[in-house]
Amino acid sequence: MKYVFGPVPSRRLGQSLGIDPIPFKTCNWNCVYCQLGRTTPLTLERKEFIPPADILNEVKQVIETSRPGKINWITFVGSGEPTLHSRLGQMIRQVKNWTDIPVAVITNGSLLYLPEVRDELAAADAVMPTLDAGNSRLYRQINRAAPRFTLDLLVEGMEVFRKMYRGKLWIEVMLLKGINDQADTLQEIAEIMKKLDPDMIHITLPIRPPAESGIQPADLEGIERAASILGSAAPVIAPIISTEGEAISVGNLDGTIVSIVTRHPMKEEELICLFSDWPDGVIHQRLIDLSVSKKIKKVDKNGKSYWLVEAANFH
Repeated sequence: MKYVFGPVPSRRLGQSLGIDPIPFKTCNWNCVYCQLGRTTPLTLERKEFIPPADILNEVKQVIETSRPGKINWITFVGSGEPTLHSRLGQMIRQVKNWTDIPVAVITNGSLLYLPEVRDELAAADAVMPTLDAGNSRLYRQINRAAPRFTLDLLVEGMEVFRKMYRGKLWIEVMLLKGINDQADTLQEIAEIMKKLDPDMIHITLPIRPPAESGIQPADLEGIERAASILGSAAPVIAPIISTEGEAISVGNLDGTIVSIVTRHPMKEEELICLFSDWPDGVIHQRLIDLSVSKKIKKVDKNGKSYWLVEAANFH
């Protein structure tokens, strides 16, 4: 499958079936912590990158062949920014017509200032935008957005969306050691959160290889500090790492592995766990063969090794 992957284990969504509606690294941000590498170049315009029918055909196939309880959420989560697809709303509504499985959208939130994007995301059961900084300097340092996308515009869009949205608004904060995990920077984020009134705040960490060297996840002290300060605005979920789950393999094994690591870099032991039905040693050999054929590569960051797509650009 080209556009549907997983389900992959998520601490927030259980077993999440991913839908990627855009080409690899199609994004208007270039975050220093991105697990898929640098964005080159930044993409500014919304358009129909992939025909919705092509994406929806894959989704329908998985829904019809999956046993009950196998999938907890269906999640639009691009290998970039999913709201750049101009027909995202149509796809969300069609998926909801086919199944009672809740639909989530993981987005940087930068396009919520547009009325049409707010209307499209309103159909989802949960929307998960990003707020990593409470001042413009840190916003530029961390998210490195295209010039037209300012922190004020990001916050303004989320405020308007919050007022009209009836689903779950879960705002993500990527916590970076020595960058946004100090008391003053967290307090700035908390003040914005109070205006946005999210249902929940999700603290995330860059546990997979970040786009830029030197980026480290906050330590336990930083996480506890963030939970305490941000908790004044909304309930906080702190990070828990899980490798449980089982991947749906539709088509050949190699294609399924490439599809997953293109959107979700994983350690070898995580992939072996996901494909637990395969005999010992098979997944290891497939990873080696896919690496030799230049489809995937192994990246070592912060003392850990992850498999990801060959095209990913890291510093």
